[in-house]
Amino acid sequence: MADLVLAAATTAASAAEAITAGLGTGGLALQLNAGAIAPEAAVLLTLIVCLLVDLAGENAASRWVPPICYGGLGASLVLLALQWNSPLEPSFLGSFLADNLAIAFRAVVAASTLISLLLSWRYVERSGTPMGEYAAILLSATLGAMFLCGSTDLVSIFISLETLSVASYLLAGYMKRDARSAEAALKYLLVGSAAAAVFLYGASLLYGLSGGATDLATIGLALQTSASPITALALVFVLATVAFKIAAVPFHQWTPDVYEGSPTPVVAFLSVGSKAAGFALAVRLLVGCFDSFDAQWKFLFTVLAVLSMVLGNVVALAQTSMKRMLAYSSIGQAGFVMIGLVCGTADGFSAMVLYMAAYLFMNLGAFACIILFSLRTGSDRIADYAGLYQKDPLITLGLSLCLLSLGGIPPMLGFFAKIYLFFAGWADHQYLLVVVGLVTSVVSIYYYISVIKMMVVKEPQDASDVVKAYPAITWNLAGMQPLRAALVGCVVVTAVGGVLSSPLFDWASSTVAGTPILQQAIASVTVAPLG
Repeated sequence: MADLVLAAATTAASAAEAITAGLGTGGLALQLNAGAIAPEAAVLLTLIVCLLVDLAGENAASRWVPPICYGGLGASLVLLALQWNSPLEPSFLGSFLADNLAIAFRAVVAASTLISLLLSWRYVERSGTPMGEYAAILLSATLGAMFLCGSTDLVSIFISLETLSVASYLLAGYMKRDARSAEAALKYLLVGSAAAAVFLYGASLLYGLSGGATDLATIGLALQTSASPITALALVFVLATVAFKIAAVPFHQWTPDVYEGSPTPVVAFLSVGSKAAGFALAVRLLVGCFDSFDAQWKFLFTVLAVLSMVLGNVVALAQTSMKRMLAYSSIGQAGFVMIGLVCGTADGFSAMVLYMAAYLFMNLGAFACIILFSLRTGSDRIADYAGLYQKDPLITLGLSLCLLSLGGIPPMLGFFAKIYLFFAGWADHQYLLVVVGLVTSVVSIYYYISVIKMMVVKEPQDASDVVKAYPAITWNLAGMQPLRAALVGCVVVTAVGGVLSSPLFDWASSTVAGTPILQQAIASVTVAPLG
């Protein structure tokens, strides 16, 4: 801890000297390159405006906060699109880099926040909690996640990580009157604090091994000539932090309880936005910093991927709650994404980016259906979905398509994304990962189709009591129209995206081509066998 504080002080002193020099030479703008964080600036401005509007009262907040959030996040996505393939220039004295990888993952985070907000308004309205305050906290988490995707310095990584984490703790316990929500927040806080401490200790070791550097590029160069037990310990600590953020086994214990107890729209964001930031952090630290220990971290990630795919999908079979089932499903999905990272090839990295984009729509589509069912019935038990097709065809169709996509059934978007991952793994001779992935995908199809069968196949007299007492479907309540728009949009992209997936493949390939650290990793993988 002391070492990292010293690192922060050193970085601040260096920044002050550089800024002073920049002022003397007229190069301050070049030193900061503040335009790289224009998308985050749009989110920050939106956050501040939401807080100001919330001060005007709940009626004003209910009216103005949703369009303000749409405008701010929409502007952020547009600014990200404008940055695509732009010349690479380090920002803020080398602590942030807006390469294509950062842009892609920041876009996934911003899009997941936008969809989560669309799912949230009715939920927040019914709970009676302040809408402006809720939006501000969620935007704070978004801000931390977006900065984390492009951070290239230990200090900026830690600040971004804690911004995301603290906001996530608040969101998990946002329903203060719900004991389960308070329990979820407490568990998340305790485990998250331990993960933060582990990262700090690992970062302090890296700071010492590199001779006082905090930027990842310098640390990576120093580690090339520093193979010692201390380096191995730093790698393990950093890997533990990454595994916690992406909910990989055995660092997954917080996931089921937090998912079950937290407000469902919050879970929707954590399942996609927080996970995307975690994988971006994994690439920055492992590929960009520990490239000289490529074999070691890939072996550890292979073990984590196998454990995640097996435990996540097997334990999901026994769940009776939809949210807990999707929690274990998300653990298994993280294992699939890790296949692309372990490959270290162009196809592997492209498949990882593509799968995160596909996961955004199919997972949030499933959560939209669960939120809608919960709003109408107050239940998230799988057994209560029995016979739902008779009363609510929209939820039945939407949830069925999203679950089939998560299971990898053609011609859904998830099928093409998963096939691309398995293709990349097989081409890189990662036979164990591919075989385990195929077997566990079959297992996942069983519990996904069990839910669909529960909704569709049951006879009218076998419908659950909840479905028999299902209320009349109304869409004119506050917040219901945005929820329906998010649900339909996610389901359409999930269903049609597989057939029209060529632009997504091109986008994922362009992401890898425009990211220097990935190109270096690919080149080293290509050259290594020749050597």
